[in-house]
Amino acid sequence: MAHVWRMIAQRLALGFLTLFVVSLLIFGATELLPGDFAEAILGQSATPETIAAIRRDLGLDQPFYTRYVSWLGGVLQGDFGNSLANQKPVIELISKRLGNTLFLALYAAAMAVPLSLTLGILAALFRNSIFDRMSNALALTSISFPEFFVAYILILWFAQTGYFPSIVRLSSGISFGETLYRCFLPALTLTLVVTAHMMRMTRAALINLLASPYIEMARLKGMSPMRVILRHALPNALAPIINVVALNLAYLITGVVVVEVVFVYPGLGQLMVDSVSRRDIPVVQAVALIFASAYVLLNLTADVLSTLSNPRLMHRR
Repeated sequence: MAHVWRMIAQRLALGFLTLFVVSLLIFGATELLPGDFAEAILGQSATPETIAAIRRDLGLDQPFYTRYVSWLGGVLQGDFGNSLANQKPVIELISKRLGNTLFLALYAAAMAVPLSLTLGILAALFRNSIFDRMSNALALTSISFPEFFVAYILILWFAQTGYFPSIVRLSSGISFGETLYRCFLPALTLTLVVTAHMMRMTRAALINLLASPYIEMARLKGMSPMRVILRHALPNALAPIINVVALNLAYLITGVVVVEVVFVYPGLGQLMVDSVSRRDIPVVQAVALIFASAYVLLNLTADVLSTLSNPRLMHRR
């Protein structure tokens, strides 16, 4: 287990280094956004004196490196600063939306992961059959369509007919079942986007192992095809499957911007779009850093689980 802990420490160090570089890129990219917050709130009638006064009050007149060091020091202490739009703490604005984004991601993952694994196992079991060809064709079709197109198609089919709402309205007083009902269409959109990728990877990993000698030996012993896959092939194919599942789970958290905008879902993606339109730089920086942290954390988890699922990596000589 020593090498596992060593790998975790190395991945954590690399993750912190990645987040540092990403934070620098995020801060620099937001500086390149067109327009100026002071000019945006004052309008065309603003004078140079009033613009300079607002920039001085907000600290926008300081050099780039000074503001970056100050912002990074606050982030390390859990302080993302205050919103330029309403002067509220950024952490307060994010905490209201982060739970909604995580709920939507878990909702979609609860549907996508079992569905994709089941379809991938069945496609590998009935390789080159009509089911396999149809599932691959549908998977390629769903991958080809962008998220907003899938979302509008679902709205046309289900919302226009009155089965599900097209706009998600969440409040503290609704029940868990009502929340699931209102969030079904955005969760289904994310499910259709990520299921195809995970299904195809599961199928490819299993088919690659079905030609192994130990699989042939299991068949010669008279085991059923389903038992051969579930008992012998699937455990040895967990490493690539775990990696692709973790990658798609990261997408469910960070790739929800378009879906949240289409369904007016009160999550981090909607908050980020609104903040960009208002040039609220601290909020944009905080949300982008949270998305990057989610990717780093899930990749670390995938590396550890892949190692634990592989006996050759667990028991090195």
